[in-house]
Amino acid sequence: MSQQNKDIVTRWFNEYWGKANPDVVDELGADNLVFYYPMHGELRGKKAVKDMIVEFREVFPDLSFDVVGPLIAEGDYVVGRWEGGGTHTGPAFSDLPVGELSEPNTGKKIHFSGTTVYRIQDGKVTEELGQEQALTALQQLGVVPQK
Repeated sequence: MSQQNKDIVTRWFNEYWGKANPDVVDELGADNLVFYYPMHGELRGKKAVKDMIVEFREVFPDLSFDVVGPLIAEGDYVVGRWEGGGTHTGPAFSDLPVGELSEPNTGKKIHFSGTTVYRIQDGKVTEELGQEQALTALQQLGVVPQK
């Protein structure tokens, strides 16, 4: 079961975060999917999760993330570390916990890392709960001052 869950998370991560492919949510996401990252807040349901990655990719067209190191699985849970980012060459963006990119195409680059816990039930992702270097990304975008 642990290897099956790792395989599901690997596919989800590569398609959703690596390629920004929202279709994987319909295939591997549970109807009651809960998604949370500090930079995006809590999202519930497939539509909200799909809409987030579509918008994020529009704002950062070269957006890409990769798993770093091995996944760890226990029961219904899989944990993984990741890193990635992109360049703001798309429209203005206000879906941030603080501040906004009020101008399109600023050319600002973000690169950050994090850790995510996935819950897999009946072969579907029911939870994606992550902690990322939100402060680092927000500082790179210039919406939070660096000390």
